[in-house]
Amino acid sequence: MKTRCALCFHHCVLDEGQTGLCQARECRGGRIVPLNYGRLTALALDPIEKKPLRRFRPGSLILSVGSFGCNLRCPFCQNHAISMAGVDAVQTVRVSPEQLAAKAAELIPQGNVGVAYTYNEPLTGYEYVRDCASLVRAQGLVNVLVTNGTVDDAPWRALLPLIDAVNIDLKGFTAAWYRRLGGDLDTVKRSIVLASEQCHVEVTTLLVPGENDSPEEIRALARWLAGVDPRIPLHLSRFFPRYRMAEHPPTPVEEVYRLAEEARTYLTYVYTGNC
Repeated sequence: MKTRCALCFHHCVLDEGQTGLCQARECRGGRIVPLNYGRLTALALDPIEKKPLRRFRPGSLILSVGSFGCNLRCPFCQNHAISMAGVDAVQTVRVSPEQLAAKAAELIPQGNVGVAYTYNEPLTGYEYVRDCASLVRAQGLVNVLVTNGTVDDAPWRALLPLIDAVNIDLKGFTAAWYRRLGGDLDTVKRSIVLASEQCHVEVTTLLVPGENDSPEEIRALARWLAGVDPRIPLHLSRFFPRYRMAEHPPTPVEEVYRLAEEARTYLTYVYTGNC
């Protein structure tokens, strides 16, 4: 008997023992279970600006955690060693939600303000994020999510009350580019709108030369985002050759700055990154 995963738009229909496209969710006993629950590949106390968040708790540190798995297939992924890996391809450390919340509280004297779920696509481990976020919130700390936003409506609405800030990757503004990445533009747009009604939101777009960096596309993106809220910060980041785009040229610095000026026509806060 097949079981359908209801977490993202892929809606993987899985046989018993089969793993979904994200490599992090499997059908067991007729249920979809997260293989990456409590299995961390990365743990670091980072400046919150690295998420990147520029207008949420600036100057603070946040305990940042990652696991493995992703439901997109971006050829430029900088964390492909964990995001494109399955359970047998990475080393992990088991950290329960209770242990993570306790560690976050232990780091308060060092300036920690909460937990950021990041590095891979954290929502492939939705249940772990949900359980941790509840305990972190009980400690009086904040929850930050760094996500591609490719999540279905119902689980997203259920999680958002536990989240204080999100940075959502808006990887471009054409359906064709999203199809190449294995994603869905409309889903991400809806995720941004819903998040903006619940918590602090910032958006990041990586500018890949010749792919999603035309002035027309950035103007359309910024105009749409301003229609949601012109005060949503937009981060325009410079691309560097990575993964399956290792031969692709980096984004010229002057192009990043020029496109940022285009976006500032519509948005109050536009930041450049990796320049």
